[in-house]
Amino acid sequence: MTSPNFAYTITTAPFQLFSASHLISLLVFFALLGLLCVLRQKLRAPIVDPIARWSLAGVLALSEISFHWWHLAMGTWSLRESLPLQLCSVTLILSIFMLATSSYRLFEITFFAGIAGAGIALLTPELFYPFPHFRFFHFFVAHEGIVLACLYMSWVKGYRPTFSSVWKSMLTLNALLLIALPVNRWTGGNYLFVSHKPQQAGLMDFLGPYPWYILSLEGVAFLFFTLLYLPFWYGNRVSAHRQSLDA
Repeated sequence: MTSPNFAYTITTAPFQLFSASHLISLLVFFALLGLLCVLRQKLRAPIVDPIARWSLAGVLALSEISFHWWHLAMGTWSLRESLPLQLCSVTLILSIFMLATSSYRLFEITFFAGIAGAGIALLTPELFYPFPHFRFFHFFVAHEGIVLACLYMSWVKGYRPTFSSVWKSMLTLNALLLIALPVNRWTGGNYLFVSHKPQQAGLMDFLGPYPWYILSLEGVAFLFFTLLYLPFWYGNRVSAHRQSLDA
């Protein structure tokens, strides 16, 4: 008999936005961000850095593998819903390879799409299963791990995106869109949410009806990516100003 915390169909109340379990998960997330910031100098040690990167990559890989294992065990794996074509699934996979290889090119793409996509997902989860269901833990581990991976490469490895990185991320999103559209038509799925809006209330409810909200999403993505770039732009301006004063 399947444990209720692993069952595909639940008999309890579904996940509630900003419930106690949601807020506690966010507090844990911010605590991890603070810990990463505080320990960033120690994590740069030649021996510690590869262990930390591979450990985080392992957690992300395990979360993705366990997700597919759960669907297979429940007999619910399908081309319609289980392909890794949602934005956070793609950025999770990219995060694994980014951490394993310390690739700056992957960082340029993953930083903006990963933080914006996973960050919004953490605030307004497209999640049905409540605490302490397996899918609840999987959701928050995966999405928090994506943000931590991106910030690790910036705070610990010292990687800095450029404004061209914003455009590279936008081009990657549109390339994924061109893949998702025919896959959705073929499978009947809703990858990247370009066939219809999510069932859970969220940002897309304010972006107009189908299909116009897809165009709105383009603008929102560019706005979020630009906002994420602003601290780096400001840092570059301050650094250039200091160099001019020292010259």
